Amino acid sequence: MLIITPGEPAGIGPDLLVQLAQRPRAEGWVAVADPVLLQERADQLGLSLVVRTAVDSPTQAAGELTVDAVPLLNSVVAGQLNLANAPYVLSTLERAIDRCLSDAHCALVTGPVQKSVINEAGVPFSGHTELLAQRSQVDDVVMLLVADSLRVALATTHLALRDVPSAITKPLLKRRLMILHRELQQQFGIAQPRILVAGLNPHAGEGGHLGQEEIETITPVCDELRAQGVQLQGPLPADTLFTPALLAQADAVLAMYHDQGLPVLKHVGFGQAVNVTLGLPFVRTSVDHGTALDLAGVGGADTGSMVAALGLASTLLSQRRVA
Repeated sequence: MLIITPGEPAGIGPDLLVQLAQRPRAEGWVAVADPVLLQERADQLGLSLVVRTAVDSPTQAAGELTVDAVPLLNSVVAGQLNLANAPYVLSTLERAIDRCLSDAHCALVTGPVQKSVINEAGVPFSGHTELLAQRSQVDDVVMLLVADSLRVALATTHLALRDVPSAITKPLLKRRLMILHRELQQQFGIAQPRILVAGLNPHAGEGGHLGQEEIETITPVCDELRAQGVQLQGPLPADTLFTPALLAQADAVLAMYHDQGLPVLKHVGFGQAVNVTLGLPFVRTSVDHGTALDLAGVGGADTGSMVAALGLASTLLSQRRVA
């Protein structure tokens, strides 16, 4: 069963869900959302939608959607953010996470949220990844983006660039490399994962002339894990790591910060890429794009990334059951 949160109610998350619900599906979906919102968005898009409420036996029929109802706190106008609905967004996420924690046969698929409006409403929120870790009470998680055969994980996620060097410590790097290694085995079925590790600085520090992080932190961690049998290459200069010859030798890349790895991945697969959270006790995938407020309620929102997120969630859920 796939548990789906549409995300920001004024964005395209509800549109994507309503559009995809027009098709029959091979497994049940449960949307954690306000059913009135979904019905109104369907009407706005000129689409038919029948809302069902039997969450333990979700419908798979075209034009129908099972909804675990969470009421909005204020009315929604497509494309217009409303601070009053920020707690609603968090409530849908918390309920969906709790459902996945209590049922090993569930996976979570999340639509895009508007982080700025949640923060402006007075709720500290840096992103799905951090909330998932906190709510699931796990020590750490890893953000992984997937586009076809390219998999890029992040050592640090939503940090200002000036804060990245001090955040990359030996314990953090070791922990996240081991999560990536383990989850490539358990979720992706890769027996001996091969991981490319990027350096932090240009030219991977140029032997210390452009920074000491590679010498003091990244290389010692890589050496320690290689001695334990983890297949790592690096630290490698990020500007040459993403070349076909090197990528052909790897199952995943670990980038040191958000905008080191993700521009390359999104150039390759934007609109078809999927965000995966590794290290949780359940499968979680998400779209690779934002709320696209200008497209909400007008029709024509590209469903490609949501389709990919739903498909990968099903695949990873099956693989996890096997593992």
